[in-house]
Amino acid sequence: MAVLDSLLSRSSTDALSEPAPEGSVLEDILSTAMRAPDHGRLRPWRYVLIRGEARPRLAELVVAGMLARDPDVPAAKIEKRRSRFSTMPLTIALGMHLRPEDKIPLIEQEMAVAAAAMNILNALHATGFGGVWVTGDMAVDPALASALGFDAPHRLAGFLFVGTPDPNRAVPPRRPVEDYVAEWHGAPVTFGADK
Repeated sequence: MAVLDSLLSRSSTDALSEPAPEGSVLEDILSTAMRAPDHGRLRPWRYVLIRGEARPRLAELVVAGMLARDPDVPAAKIEKRRSRFSTMPLTIALGMHLRPEDKIPLIEQEMAVAAAAMNILNALHATGFGGVWVTGDMAVDPALASALGFDAPHRLAGFLFVGTPDPNRAVPPRRPVEDYVAEWHGAPVTFGADK
């Protein structure tokens, strides 16, 4: 697949099954993070791989966090999240090793982590795998972050669910780029997507 064709055909999916990448293929996929834009060369990205028997243990930590935040969370929501975290072929916790005291602003450190995660999602697609980046309340749970090795000031940027995409899944159409681009001529611009 040509690089541009690969980028234009990628979409996120959680319709994933075994196998997930492993060995040198996984190493190559994760190595694409090292090519992300990174002001100051801080390399703030950190990855925790969760697979096999560790999946249900992570799921229980996620559920515990849900219940700590909201003891009345609906049972169906708990079971959905437990199931997702227990059954994904591979979950990659996206850690942010942040340096608040550094001259590089925190927002730039966080954007470097995001850029690296996008490289990984693109590399997954290019190698025949798939994934989705999930965030939400669990991504900002300090207890969960700590359990994964990210005590403050370090944090999570979410999780990548990774595996082999269902070949029969519906792929959403790509939106036209024209609605998201404007040429500036000295006055504030407007975008079709905002109308």
